Amino acid sequence: MDHDEYAAESTVDLYHTSREREAYDEQANLFAIILATEHLERAYARDAISAAEYTEQCKKLLSQFRLAERALANGMTTETFMSIYDMDCPRAAERLLKMGVPEAIKQGGDDYGHSVTIAETVQHFITAMDAVKLDQRAVDELHPLLSDLNDVLTRLPETPNDFEPNRKVQMWLLKLNEMRAVEEITDEDSRQLYHDLDLAYAEFTRYLKRK
Repeated sequence: MDHDEYAAESTVDLYHTSREREAYDEQANLFAIILATEHLERAYARDAISAAEYTEQCKKLLSQFRLAERALANGMTTETFMSIYDMDCPRAAERLLKMGVPEAIKQGGDDYGHSVTIAETVQHFITAMDAVKLDQRAVDELHPLLSDLNDVLTRLPETPNDFEPNRKVQMWLLKLNEMRAVEEITDEDSRQLYHDLDLAYAEFTRYLKRK
């Protein structure tokens, strides 16, 4: 038996159907996203990239991760996936599985920039609260809305580290991030979410009045 014949006989097929091939492609995509997130977090920690570059790329990876996670077959979790493939990516796990949003970075700017941020914050509050009113329950519907709201809240100037609106929104982001994208919150959680957003918005308006 020559070398080519031996190689042909010893080849192991990873898949036998197009569905199995697609599953392997999805897993390869998830693997790449987790690895890229780990490298991004390490680069930012070393001050190798700017805050703006970090935030932009992190948002993109988080969005891609939520889509890739939905494609995991047979109810496999990302934690199980990382364990199976021996992925030592603690920073990525923290960002993707626990936080679900980029590192909060306060930004400076002129009065016009602050006014724009305030206007965006009001709009994102209204959008998120309207979504809950309209009985949106799915994680992949609510998470992007709260993520956008969190993003503008963290850009507000001169807010304290324990600013209550930030705390409430981040608390819900952590809760949603522990769920699969296809899952839904309960009616009870929906009522609580709306209540917390309403309180956060009231505190935000008091902040504006003080300024």
